[in-house]
Amino acid sequence: MKLRHERRKREQGRKSPNWIITFSDLITLILVFFILLFSMSQIDLNKFKAAVGSFQDRADGKSAAELKKDAGDQKAEKTAKSQDDLLKKINDYIEKNELSSLIAAKRDERGVILVLQEAVLFDSGKADLKDQAHPLLHKIAVLLKSVSNPIRVEGHTDSRPISTYRFPSNWELSAARASTVIGYFTSKEKLDSSRFLAIGYADTKPVRDNRTESHMKENRRVEIVIAKQ
Repeated sequence: MKLRHERRKREQGRKSPNWIITFSDLITLILVFFILLFSMSQIDLNKFKAAVGSFQDRADGKSAAELKKDAGDQKAEKTAKSQDDLLKKINDYIEKNELSSLIAAKRDERGVILVLQEAVLFDSGKADLKDQAHPLLHKIAVLLKSVSNPIRVEGHTDSRPISTYRFPSNWELSAARASTVIGYFTSKEKLDSSRFLAIGYADTKPVRDNRTESHMKENRRVEIVIAKQ
């Protein structure tokens, strides 16, 4: 009996202190943490993307790509309606102000366009505004002030060549006419110049062939494009 008691006392004397147990637990946790880091670094990227993609599918069966397409379609429909509403607003304004003989309005992929023939604004081969053009451009400026869209002014000519000191070709003439119209809007009507862009197309974008004088007359024009937002 005495021998057993002495053995038990010796075993109790060899028992580890409590801080050793806590330290061991800490080491174990750190080891697990580094094992997890190592495992995460070995993830197959393609498998990860596939897994993420599976969670992106909606309950109705539409994939992320289909959802993106639906969102794009909705945006396109909204833009189309906005453009239709703007075209109606412009046509109402043209009719109310009796401008139908001077301005034609239409809509295409660029936005809503106001078409002004050369004779309304300029003399042949010139880029200085006629006096009679000022009241018309003032009314257009009132309309442009009612919208916030970017505006592109495009100059167009017929295919008849020009070669003067100021305008060596139709490129210079068409660009100068576009710039002149913008200059009126920004200097006389105080429209924000950052909204405008001037482009000269020369005879590269005709609306009719240039075989007859009447067709050439239609091609000589300035287009004010109220761009999509």
